[in-house]
Amino acid sequence: MEYINVTFAKSVLNCMLFRVMAGISRLLEALVVIFFKFFIFFVYLSFYQMAFLLLLAMLTACAATPQDLSSKMFTFPEETQTANVRLTTSGQMFKAVTVCLRSITDLSRAHALFSLATPSSDNGFLIFKGAANNIISVSVVNTDAGFRGQDYKLNTWHPICSTWDSESGLAQLWLDGKPSIRKFTGGSNITNPIVILGQEQDSYGGKFDRRQSFIGMITDVHMWDHTLSSCEVQRYVDDRNFSPGNVLNWRALEFQTTGRVLIENKQLPCY
Repeated sequence: MEYINVTFAKSVLNCMLFRVMAGISRLLEALVVIFFKFFIFFVYLSFYQMAFLLLLAMLTACAATPQDLSSKMFTFPEETQTANVRLTTSGQMFKAVTVCLRSITDLSRAHALFSLATPSSDNGFLIFKGAANNIISVSVVNTDAGFRGQDYKLNTWHPICSTWDSESGLAQLWLDGKPSIRKFTGGSNITNPIVILGQEQDSYGGKFDRRQSFIGMITDVHMWDHTLSSCEVQRYVDDRNFSPGNVLNWRALEFQTTGRVLIENKQLPCY
């Protein structure tokens, strides 16, 4: 009888041990499955993260690639305090500046044509058409110079250029190839600029006012880190074998648009 009890106890113990081992085996199998699923999940997650980062890098590279806009123009079709084009300059410090562009508008109110701001001057270099028909102002490091007697006609393409250098502190304007007198603005070196088309910066890179926004078309924007001579300005006006800007070059322009700004083909005259 004692022998039978011992044998029965061993059988029960073996059965329990078998069940425990089977349970441990199933648990291990479940853990392996869970681990494998987590492994696959993280592999896929890493893959998609890498793909997203690669796509982001490609988009950034594309956005930063200079574009030849020789046959193009920016169209600003409505009054807004958001739509603008931010231009990337090739340098960060300038002792002298020449800016040239062509624009057309039907605005009789004040509007910005070219807005360059620095961390210390919202009007680091600003070309601004006031409400008065015959005045275009050039501001350098927050000092304004108003140039009177300008024949700024609406619905007409105008080539506009302006020069300034820190050594003399003198600024000058050309409208349709006609030079203004030279006026003193003073000013120190222009550093760390942000250049905006379509809006006037009342703070570094922002604080736009829709009542000063530009409506119309702008093209052929160039900027140099020196003052052009009258003959060089005339070659730009005539679009005749001029050297493109070495700070902003319309033929190799880095830019970013915000809001409703269209990049369209130039409207060339028919012959």
